[in-house]
Amino acid sequence: MRIALDSLPFDPITLQTMVRDLAGAVDEGQIEIDRLRQIIREFQRARFGRRAETLEPDQLLLTLEAETEAFPVMAPLSPLIRETIGAAPTVKPLHRKALPEHLPRTDVTIVPDVTSCPSCGGALHDAGTTTSEMLDWVPASVRVVRINRPKCACRACGTLHQAPAPERIAEGCLATPGLIVHALTSRYCDHLPLYRQSQMLARHGVALSRSTLADWVKAAAWWLAPLRDQLMTHVCAGERVFADDTPLPILDPGRGRTKTGRLWAYTRDDRPFGGMAPPAVVFYATPDRTSSWPARHLESYRGVLQVDGYTGFEHLTRDGTVHLAACWAHTRRKFYELHQTGSPIATEALVQIRTLYDIEATLQGLPPDQRKTLREKRSRPRVEALELWLRQKLALLPSRARLAEAIRYALNRWGDLARFIEDGRIDLDTNPVERAIRPVTLGRKNALFAGSEGGANRWAIVASLIETAKLNGIEPFVWLRDVLTRMIDGYPAARLSELLPFP
Repeated sequence: MRIALDSLPFDPITLQTMVRDLAGAVDEGQIEIDRLRQIIREFQRARFGRRAETLEPDQLLLTLEAETEAFPVMAPLSPLIRETIGAAPTVKPLHRKALPEHLPRTDVTIVPDVTSCPSCGGALHDAGTTTSEMLDWVPASVRVVRINRPKCACRACGTLHQAPAPERIAEGCLATPGLIVHALTSRYCDHLPLYRQSQMLARHGVALSRSTLADWVKAAAWWLAPLRDQLMTHVCAGERVFADDTPLPILDPGRGRTKTGRLWAYTRDDRPFGGMAPPAVVFYATPDRTSSWPARHLESYRGVLQVDGYTGFEHLTRDGTVHLAACWAHTRRKFYELHQTGSPIATEALVQIRTLYDIEATLQGLPPDQRKTLREKRSRPRVEALELWLRQKLALLPSRARLAEAIRYALNRWGDLARFIEDGRIDLDTNPVERAIRPVTLGRKNALFAGSEGGANRWAIVASLIETAKLNGIEPFVWLRDVLTRMIDGYPAARLSELLPFP
């Protein structure tokens, strides 16, 4: 607001009105300054700060103003650091596990370099052996598999007989399933881009271009795509499914740059509520983030869908067959960003959310009915008190303040956040699907982008199988090599579900 100081009015009432307007403008400006400073601090933390969202022990002493029930004193989140200045150094005892029995052993015998006792000259006799073990590394090697097919001819009729050539993953492909699966696991499990694999093979004297490896990946993904469909059928059969998405840059040759696609992840994990079904994760790559994609992916799903704050999932609830459950971790994150700047209200909210997690830690693996009963008794009073407290604080805050935004984010989703109390199958957060996405983000960091929409789809197919195998404790390379070999040899399509990476 600009004021012409040379032409101020003399009327006191008019001057008072101008002062009030000026004070209001100053207040609004200060609120905007505080909001922008908070945004800068969040960017600084994202760029330079630590990733762990932990609280200091003394901050756990904060409680809500209206406490509903007594709760045991919580253990500190991080142990106190003992003062060690001046203390004598100690040797940490070894707790090394025995080396795995399945590893091959090579014996190396070191005999004494004497044939008689150096002390007295007496004869030496066997007195036992001291054995110790060390790990060794045998570098990978490339070999050529030569396929010989003898011909047999009949002299009577001149007919020539020969065994048919084995099927290959693609016509003219010179790679065995083992080498192709090595490329798949190196790319999508160990996050080695194809050009690096090409360089590694060159060191072994094998010249294979990146485009050749890409053709192998394309052929393998074609064979493995039906298995991803079988996995999605298994995921959609679950009573509760996690869903999330992450950016996936895709090369856009016509524009000379990348476009931002999405990689959608759908995870089934019934272990927290005692379910016996194997866990699984399925990925789908799309060119954008419109809500039509999850609606298409989850067209046959009926149950509880646990998601983050993305509003596109709300379209799935229109016919009443899908019910959404929100994520407390995303809600907590909003307050943690403000806690980092010293907001006592945000810190207090974090402490109360932490108590819900402490309760949940005692319910892992229990059946849904028991989880529901215990949550009604222990979690519901805290959730109701937290909602009331947040609404009281919101009424006292400027509407544009960052803390008000965090509180509105929570209150706008409160029904979905509190749904875990009434349904023992629901977890507090979507961490299972976020953990499944994390390896994909590592691969994205190394590869930078997918070469095309087809490449993004192949990424999603192979990542679905590899990450599901890892969830079930199955070695991806061994399993994929066996599966691809069977499929190439003519495994029945009606029995593909038997090949899924389930123990």
